[in-house]
Amino acid sequence: MELRVLRYFLAVAREENITRAAEMLHVTQPTLSRQLADLEAELGVSLFDRGSHKIKLTQDGLLLRRSAEEIVELEEKARAQFSPNSEDISGVISFGCGELSSMDTLAVWMVDFRTKFPLIKFNIFSGNADDIKDRVEKGLLDFALLLEPVDIATYEFARMNVAEKWCALVREDSPLAQKDVLTASDLAGIPLILPKRGNVQNQVMNWLGIKENEVNVVATVNLPYNGAVSVKQGLGVSLTLSLSCKYDGVVTVPLSPPLEHGSVLAWKRRVPHSRAVERFIELIRRK
Repeated sequence: MELRVLRYFLAVAREENITRAAEMLHVTQPTLSRQLADLEAELGVSLFDRGSHKIKLTQDGLLLRRSAEEIVELEEKARAQFSPNSEDISGVISFGCGELSSMDTLAVWMVDFRTKFPLIKFNIFSGNADDIKDRVEKGLLDFALLLEPVDIATYEFARMNVAEKWCALVREDSPLAQKDVLTASDLAGIPLILPKRGNVQNQVMNWLGIKENEVNVVATVNLPYNGAVSVKQGLGVSLTLSLSCKYDGVVTVPLSPPLEHGSVLAWKRRVPHSRAVERFIELIRRK
């Protein structure tokens, strides 16, 4: 299975049309069709449902697409690690980041680093801790900015000197929006939107001081924005990290007593890193 053929497969999956994909790839349609047929024969499965106007991926095709995207991304990442000039530090450094206040600190470090090494580029992937750690394990990301509590036993890390504070997002026309702070008793019986991560959700449950089966949880989310939209439409109150973002029709109210977590910037230990990543680790250790 060649990378070139995987790129052909991904182009057809994206365009859902052999002719358009062939034009984009600058190959003839018969050549592209033959390459896809050879790929299906090699794998022993049908990758496409072929219609008269467009083609769609089969279940096997969907499985291959996910793997192919990761393989191509790894190949592109590997190429980006090497500079044509051995005296320069260049390439791409990839970060996986939750939506955290400590992103401000990380961004300052990135600006500082790029001032010293202007050929560097950054790739920032947003997601929750589970998604990010999975991509770090697969080698798709170099660093993970993670909210604690999180298992980083196989990582080296720098603790971010920022308190990640929690708040409640409530509709601006709710009586709760008039309060200076919200306590657990204020939220008793209120429909709640909670974080999806189990260990973080447990911390929120502990703050509420009630058992999981006594909480009126109407939804879980892995990133704050979708929770804010759900609040605006009246689904409930979202307990989430307090960020500098403003959401139309939604008010941010602090919690009392405060609920806070730490965060860490982590990277895999005892694995080879590019020169760019090694230099960034050196910068972190000086902070």
